[in-house]
Amino acid sequence: MSADRRRLLALGGIVGPIAFVAAWVGGGLATAGYSAVTDAISELARVGAATRPAMTLGFVVFGIGVPLYAVALRSVVPGPAWIAAFVCGLATLGVAAVPLGRGLDGWHGVFAGLGYVALAATPALAAGPLARAGWRSAATVSWIAAGLAGVALALTVTGVAHGFFQRAGLTVGDAWVVASAVLVLRGRTLASGPPGG
Repeated sequence: MSADRRRLLALGGIVGPIAFVAAWVGGGLATAGYSAVTDAISELARVGAATRPAMTLGFVVFGIGVPLYAVALRSVVPGPAWIAAFVCGLATLGVAAVPLGRGLDGWHGVFAGLGYVALAATPALAAGPLARAGWRSAATVSWIAAGLAGVALALTVTGVAHGFFQRAGLTVGDAWVVASAVLVLRGRTLASGPPGG
């Protein structure tokens, strides 16, 4: 893959997460009585919600952008991390296609759960190849990001501060995707050595 094409695809790892976060932040602020601590992001895309179009757009932009980024990730990080990123994007499209309030909330939950697992798995699966290539700091950050995202997203099933833990986990995972996409945009590959090296 050419460097220019890889950079173009990597943009999806920046545009997708930014659009997603902007949609849930904006939608939450625009909705009276909505709590980012106790309410799920998907409530903003619920059938009948005034914020449904904007939140659905956020899901879709993420669902398209992250798989494009995944193709770029595949060309710079060996192993299955790119597959996890690709699945995360597709699962998010599933979340958008099966909104709450349509009588298929169980399927919505399946897609959301799959997206959670895939997002946390992406940095975890990248950590080994990064470490083997000498990117030790990046590998450590990847393990930390995977752990924080995984724990926070797992805590959403407790029902306590569901919205907070959901946002915390997704933000950590999204931040890792954006940071790795920026490195690809800067032309960094494992062969080029770690940043600063």
